[in-house]
Amino acid sequence: MNETQGKVLEERMRLALAGDKRAYASALEETAMLLRPYLARRLRQGSDLEDLVQEILISIHKARHTYDCERPYKPWALAIARFRLNDYLRKHYADKLHGASELEDAEGLDMQDVTKAGLSYESIKGEVEQLPGKQAMILQLMHEEGYTAREVAEKIGMKESAVKVAAHRAYKVLKKKLENE
Repeated sequence: MNETQGKVLEERMRLALAGDKRAYASALEETAMLLRPYLARRLRQGSDLEDLVQEILISIHKARHTYDCERPYKPWALAIARFRLNDYLRKHYADKLHGASELEDAEGLDMQDVTKAGLSYESIKGEVEQLPGKQAMILQLMHEEGYTAREVAEKIGMKESAVKVAAHRAYKVLKKKLENE
């Protein structure tokens, strides 16, 4: 959006706040056009794009009384968009993780990637022991002693989802270390 378009949009919002319904409809249409590329770069699934655009436009509508006509419109609208996008991502990934029975399901990961090329837990035990305390303990319990994530969670007093997240982070660290060697 260039400066002229920004000024036009700001003027339309000023008119909208004064009661001009046409200017308001036009301001929302142009805002939607501004949001689509912004959101498309940040979403993995394009199928949710239009739903999120509509949610943001509703939020802008509800917050329109907070817009200061003396200030630029684009940063105000994008701040609302950023908050709604963060809400969407938080909910989307929380739902995805919550509904997964295993971390592999949540992330589409093959945890065996860490142990490819003939590696076993015993062969990387030294690397595991260098991980931060809880991560090392979780991997030891899961891979050396054979506990499930649920059993590890009960044993060390954590939530199952927290154990899975810690294990996932540990796998990523190990994978990076092993790739560098």
